[in-house]
Amino acid sequence: MENTSSTKGDWVERFSKVKESIKHFLEHKLRPSTAESIGWLGLVLLHSALIPTFLAVMAGVTDKMPPIDLVLFIWAAMVTFFIRAAILKDTVNVLTIGVGFIVNAIFMALILFK
Repeated sequence: MENTSSTKGDWVERFSKVKESIKHFLEHKLRPSTAESIGWLGLVLLHSALIPTFLAVMAGVTDKMPPIDLVLFIWAAMVTFFIRAAILKDTVNVLTIGVGFIVNAIFMALILFK
């Protein structure tokens, strides 16, 4: 009988260690990387929100510009993301958002001066 309870105790202890290992991985490895990935995806989507409309206007498919409130909200969101990155001294995000500003400004200039 002692052999069975000893084996059972080892199994419970091993299960507990595996459970703690998985919990540690989820909390300290997966959660931060997932949050960063979702943040990057949000920035990419934000930067590319106006591109289909800009391309359609430049190609002559339509002459309807995006609503000014949409453009203002997108630029306001980019500014807030830029300020956040600057406060956190996140160089990669500062550069990425800066490039997004430049690309959006070029698209707007191409449309306005077409």
